Order: sequence, then C-alpha cells, then structure tokens
Amino acid sequence: QVQLVESGGGLVQAGESLRLSCAASGRTSSSYVMGWFRQAPGKEREFVATITGSGGTTYYADSVKGRFTISRDNAKSTVYLQMVSLQPEDPASYYCAAERMYKFHSARVRDSAYYDYWGQGTQVTVSS
Repeated sequence: QVQLVESGGGLVQAGESLRLSCAASGRTSSSYVMGWFRQAPGKEREFVATITGSGGTTYYADSVKGRFTISRDNAKSTVYLQMVSLQPEDPASYYCAAERMYKFHSARVRDSAYYDYWGQGTQVTVSS
C-alpha cells in the first residue's frame, strides 16, 4: 500500500510557472510507477505525465510536452510536476497516481485505470 498526498496547487497568471509535489508514504517509492493526471470540471480525467520507478523513463501527453517536466526524488519519496508557461487550458484538479513497478506496462501508463493508488488532488487555476 502507498498513500499519496499532493501539494503545490494555486492560482497563477497565464505564462507563469508552478511546481506540484506528490509525497508517497507506506512503501519504497522507487517500487512504483508514478503519474500525474488532471481533471477539469465537466471533463474526463486525462493523462499528463508518468515516470518509472528509477526515474529513467518519462512519458508525457502531447498537450504538455515541452512545458511540463515530471521528476522524482526517491530519497524523499516525492514526485514533482514542474509546469511552466501555464495556459488557459491547463486549469484542473491535478491528481497523483501510483502503480507497482512489477506491473509496469508502457502501453498502459496513459490509462487512468492502470493505476491502483490515487491522491486527493490539488487545484491549479490560471487567470488570463
């Protein structure tokens, strides 16, 4: 079992940056694939980015590639999502997700159903 707690959300202006954090507890974080998803009101939850347990491989949604960077510090059991140049289409609740590395399947990392563990979310708001 792993527990996930997101932080770092807030209100920023378009073009500004924000860094989200996801603190994992309960098991060694390197044993988990960690991902970020987001959900805007009235929309389905969508994939943002994922990072493997060692941090050696990352995956991004096309909509955030080049603007968002996922990283992790396993010594701190924390995963980060650095977001730069935030746009009006980025506001949403951002959720951290985790799945055990032994179940890793690269073809499924963009599927929210792949992840067994979820945080409560942190809100990102962008003003224009």
